[in-house]
Amino acid sequence: MNERRIALMRILDSRKKYTARELAERFGVSVRTIQRDLDYLQQTGLPLYTEMGPHGGYRALPNRLLPPLHLARDEALGLFLMLQLLENIPDIPFGSVRGHLSEHYYAELPQDVQDSIDQLKEYISFRMLPTHAESPYTSIILEAALNKRRVNMHYRSVSGEKWTEVYPIGLYFDHGYWYMPAHSRDRIILYRSDRVITITMLEETLDSLPTLQEWLASEDSRIGIPSKIKFTALGARLAGSDALFQNVSHQEGQGQEWQGYIPVEEFRYVSRLLLKYGPEAEVIYPKELRMRVKELLQDSLNPYLKDAKADDEEKDN
Repeated sequence: MNERRIALMRILDSRKKYTARELAERFGVSVRTIQRDLDYLQQTGLPLYTEMGPHGGYRALPNRLLPPLHLARDEALGLFLMLQLLENIPDIPFGSVRGHLSEHYYAELPQDVQDSIDQLKEYISFRMLPTHAESPYTSIILEAALNKRRVNMHYRSVSGEKWTEVYPIGLYFDHGYWYMPAHSRDRIILYRSDRVITITMLEETLDSLPTLQEWLASEDSRIGIPSKIKFTALGARLAGSDALFQNVSHQEGQGQEWQGYIPVEEFRYVSRLLLKYGPEAEVIYPKELRMRVKELLQDSLNPYLKDAKADDEEKDN
């Protein structure tokens, strides 16, 4: 695409209406040349709206193509890597054209940059946490959040399926899953996007909703219970990957520990989180959380105790 056509695309992108003669005079070319340029832009995907008559002209429709990027070689390589990374994130909102975008972008690059990308593929890989949980409604959820719209959804929770109406405030991707914080009955509840069976956007809006970033930055208003968890050196290193335990500190002569406040409503989640640490973490207090972890460990051990008992009975026989 030559510079005149790029500039022409940017002018039409302003959503103003221009006649072919106005555009021809602006670029110092013939009306026929401008019409050929407009035909080319339409063929490449720019949605143009044409009005005939003395007051007619050309303008770009809202769902238009944006101007191309002019990048240096290293910037082009970085952008391609970002596109490759996005392809590994499942069910990303508005992500139906990720593969096409990557291929189209690659095809437009000079041969030497394509060769560099081909070589780069042999030296880099993105290992995303695998998940089989499909989240087909991320685009609708994000649209509802952007427009502060209410949704009616059929949701599958631990306690069973139910219909509920909420106001999504955004989406975030964590450990292989999309999470949807949503306003419901004067509080924010966290939903898993892959557990949404079906969803419909409604007309009602709620302007007072926070954005996702505002909600993430806000302090938890729930009452937290003072808690202490002791980690071994290995446990502390493992805890670095969990957002909850980022501030594990080293206590002289006491190993490494985490202290903070955990709402009672989160005890179930935290106890299961701690289960993966095994002997590398120990809840010092509160007693209720310590007992929850102990019960989970016992439940995990029970099948193996049954096997050991069966083996002993076989030996006796």
